[in-house]
Amino acid sequence: MSEEQNDSDLAVADESAEALEEQSQGGSAAEAAQFEQLQPEQDARGDVKIDAILDVPVTVAMEIGRARITIQNLLHLNQGSVVELDRLAGEPMDVLVNGTLIAQGEVVVVNDKFGVRLTDIVSPADRVKKLSG
Repeated sequence: MSEEQNDSDLAVADESAEALEEQSQGGSAAEAAQFEQLQPEQDARGDVKIDAILDVPVTVAMEIGRARITIQNLLHLNQGSVVELDRLAGEPMDVLVNGTLIAQGEVVVVNDKFGVRLTDIVSPADRVKKLSG
């Protein structure tokens, strides 16, 4: 190793040691950075602009119920097997977006295709409560 490189390495080590010492003594290097509060971008009418995220894909799942079974029972399933779900007939199904419950609805048939008619939308406040508790 050359003498210049060795001197450079020692200088970097000294600077690092000084910074660590300042942090441990509560010096200015350890103070929290101050940032302005972010404000959502708004258009001329004051509406929040969400155009940037409108093309972001999300996964929407319709869940009619769940069942918990053993692997042994799972391996014995075949055509015609019936798996009992945790919901009663006629109960609303859950509508999940990226795994988060956002609504409940009922199954409908329109032009020979299945669909879901939303009967209850989960409020943003209720979604936050479920996440935190």
